[in-house]
Parts: sequence; structure tokens; C-alpha cells
Amino acid sequence: MKLNTAQVARTESQLQIEALPDDHPLVPQLNRIWGDHTYFIDGNGLNIVEPAPAALNVARSDVGQVGVVINLAYWTDSNPPKLEAHEPELTNSTVSLGTDGGGEA
Repeated sequence: MKLNTAQVARTESQLQIEALPDDHPLVPQLNRIWGDHTYFIDGNGLNIVEPAPAALNVARSDVGQVGVVINLAYWTDSNPPKLEAHEPELTNSTVSLGTDGGGEA
């Protein structure tokens, strides 16, 4: 899910997470692997935000307003640390995205 500027700001303010800017040199490669998303880095690794699934008991009308963090890669213990990709993994972290739609960067 590609988040707009307001949604990125809300996500960063609610979680200890930092968005990769769209002009970051890794974004084109990440987009080829996982699709067009807003990518976030935190202490656990590389993440994206997707609309919250029904499994999180979010009312159907609110699904577009709540996002869930999906981890795509963990940090390794190597020096320097590197990201190691794995199958996308649903986390317990959710974020209120607000009512304004996505689209603009």
C-alpha cells in the first residue's frame, strides 16, 4: 500500500518507525520485489503497512482507516547489520491511517 504524506506522518508518529523516502536508492529494487509500497525501517527490519484484515476484528467500514504492519526483512547480527528477506509476516502493530485516501506521495 502506498501511503500519502499525511498517512506516513501518522504512521511515524504512532510507531517507532521511519519511512524510506521515495527517492532512496533501494526503493526501485524493493518495488520490484514486493510491489509499490511505502517502506518503513525500524529496530526489527523492513516493513510495509497494509489495510487491516478482518482477522484483526476491525469493522468492515473501518478497514481502510486502520493499517497493520507487515515485516518483510529482519536485521542480521552481522557487522554492519544487513537486512535478510523472508516471507511477509503479519505483526501485532496497527496504525490509524485516518480517513483521507492514499495516492499522493
